[in-house]
Amino acid sequence: MSATPPQQRRHLFGRGSWPEVSRIGDILRTETVGGALLLAAAVVALVWANSPWSSGYQDLVAVRVGPLTLAQWAADALLAIFFFVAGLELKREFVAGDLRDPRRAVLPVAAAVGGMALPALIYVAVNGGMAGGALRGWAVPTATDIAFALAVLAVVSTHLPAALRTFLLTLAVVDDLLAILIIAVFYTSSLSLLPLVAALVPLGLFAVLVQRRVRSWWLLLPVAAATWALVHASGVHATVAGVLLGFMVPVIHRGPGEGPGLAEHFEHRWRPVSAGFAVPVFAFFAAGVSVAGAGGIGETLRDPVTIGIVLGLVAGKCAGVLGSTWLVQRFTRATLGAGVSWWDVFGLALLAGIGFTVSLLIGELAFGAGSTKDEHARIGILAGSLIAALLATVVLRTRNRHYRRIRAEEERDADGDGIPDVWDDDTVRP
Repeated sequence: MSATPPQQRRHLFGRGSWPEVSRIGDILRTETVGGALLLAAAVVALVWANSPWSSGYQDLVAVRVGPLTLAQWAADALLAIFFFVAGLELKREFVAGDLRDPRRAVLPVAAAVGGMALPALIYVAVNGGMAGGALRGWAVPTATDIAFALAVLAVVSTHLPAALRTFLLTLAVVDDLLAILIIAVFYTSSLSLLPLVAALVPLGLFAVLVQRRVRSWWLLLPVAAATWALVHASGVHATVAGVLLGFMVPVIHRGPGEGPGLAEHFEHRWRPVSAGFAVPVFAFFAAGVSVAGAGGIGETLRDPVTIGIVLGLVAGKCAGVLGSTWLVQRFTRATLGAGVSWWDVFGLALLAGIGFTVSLLIGELAFGAGSTKDEHARIGILAGSLIAALLATVVLRTRNRHYRRIRAEEERDADGDGIPDVWDDDTVRP
């Protein structure tokens, strides 16, 4: 069999189209700011929970407003906003983004699947013989926190090329979808069919309204809240309601004079709320673990739950993403894009090991909020994410000068038309 001519070979991490790259750039800027707020909220909670005034933090977490505590409102209601935005982004990617093309989707999908499967296997291998329900935490190290990862990129001042940033975001989108399925299937302890079936009524009404391009918040918000309340009452985690509502929103606008699709409109409205408020507030209530209260740092670090999570995030995520990418390259005989090396893929694979928001949520669902294993899981998540972030920083910083040169080429706009010159030529394809 003859070798594939170089000009016909498919490139991994190709540049893609300018509209898609521009849209993703806007998303990444919002997520980077949100990631900085998330880091700040987590640090404040961790310091407060281990200070002489820790009782004040615990009292605040336990404050009850209506049927739920503040911590429960943050996990069940505020994270529903986060998953609503994730649902919008998922539908946008599958309908009009990179994931609509199977040839472009295979890489981030394979990387996300490998990056979730291997951490789970490592956790199970470490905790396989343990009693006390330790195996329930198998999914904790499987999630990637895109906001946290982008905050690390902002701190290290890396000029990561557009193709690699797009890959990181798309991988995280697929990761979110798989995490949603895991939560819905494996962490629904009891199910009430009547509220679940009843939730279809406001969900269907919401779908009808958005299909008719209704944007009035005073009409949509009560319907969405009713859907959330009924899903919550059914025993399915209420964040699933956010995803279902996001899936209902149409992506494609009907005519050239109508402006952006409704999904894009809602995403612009709600992504800042999610990244700038909902996720940081959840991090504040979820990250405040007392090391002394968890049995001491020695006991915590010896717990197989902690060890499995750290190994899963640092080694499992990296090996899963990197190995899956190599397999895609091997079996499709594609080549890496211009200026991209396997060191760059290695750095991104390490960065994918930063698990936070969804990992903390799964830890609470697996072990019960406030339990000893939940506290050990939170410490494992924080430690594993920190180690992954530091290792990724070392790898990516060594390539920063190379990235700076590539980004300068990507952003050069000699003709002043607002589109960088590398995207002016319509013959450029990934």
